[in-house]
Amino acid sequence: MVQELNSDNLTNIVSENKTVVVKYSATWCGNCRIMKPKFKKLARENENVSFVIADAEKFPESRQLATVDNLPTFATFVDGKFVNQVQTNKFEVLKELVEEVI
Repeated sequence: MVQELNSDNLTNIVSENKTVVVKYSATWCGNCRIMKPKFKKLARENENVSFVIADAEKFPESRQLATVDNLPTFATFVDGKFVNQVQTNKFEVLKELVEEVI
């Protein structure tokens, strides 16, 4: 399941879940829209991992948990700590990032 942030509370989600994969996006971002169904597919395949979509423009505190300077950015967190991130519109690159933490 994918959770979309509706408040700037990513810090809480990261601290309360063992493994978290975050998709930083924005409503105007075309590549973000292209990657959304692929992100949701990975979420369905990895039910033991928390998948979160964070609007990088609406939630600056959540954005600060990773270095987000291009969209979409995907970041992984394990045990409350940042692990890795990629900026991509390629499913295989995103899949490799997820596989690092599962």
